[in-house]
Amino acid sequence: MKNDISGILLVNKAKGTNSFSLVRILRKLTKVQKIGHAGTLDPLATGVMVMLIGRQYTRKSQDFLNKDKEYEAIVFLGKTTDSYDQEGTVTSTSTIVPSLAEVELALKEFQGEVLQTPPMFSAKKINGKKLYELARKGVEIDRQPCKVHLKTTFLSYSYPFLSLHVECSKGTYIRSIAHDLGQKLGCGAHLYELVRKRVGPYSLSACVDEQELKNPNFTIEQHVSIA
Repeated sequence: MKNDISGILLVNKAKGTNSFSLVRILRKLTKVQKIGHAGTLDPLATGVMVMLIGRQYTRKSQDFLNKDKEYEAIVFLGKTTDSYDQEGTVTSTSTIVPSLAEVELALKEFQGEVLQTPPMFSAKKINGKKLYELARKGVEIDRQPCKVHLKTTFLSYSYPFLSLHVECSKGTYIRSIAHDLGQKLGCGAHLYELVRKRVGPYSLSACVDEQELKNPNFTIEQHVSIA
């Protein structure tokens, strides 16, 4: 294996692993230390990870981070958590069961330009501190809302599960959409499942499953592309 391999590798991240675990795997496979990615996925999530191999590509990470993304999400209604997803601590429950009409009406507020407040359990930095580092200490601080652009499409609803398709601009937190939607409906909600379907022009269908990277017969050169 030559250690001058460089390019883009599209990986379908498995549920339960973190984004940096892919970096470790690829460093071992390629013998290249300069490896990054174009945006993290929480352990809960699966889907497209754009892995950047080699200095030439890690230097372009911001270009990839700026690309629009596409997700399919399952929202759990009736329960809120501190992290806005199912991995957090439950903070409230409700017996309110929104009707389909109420759900569809609420979703109209998640279209176009929207102001979104980042969750405390996020990697966003404020005054040099990552928010999740403060959240783990039980500290909550004011966060300024950011403008994001959304196209949120209803897929299905069978209480407590609501399935959505979301196309969004950079910096969007799908967990915040789930939380904010629950607030609009008056029942509370959190993100239950998430699949990233697309990053810019890179789709899930073009990805290698994370498990394949651990196959001793896997040949990485066949899957690395140049952009």
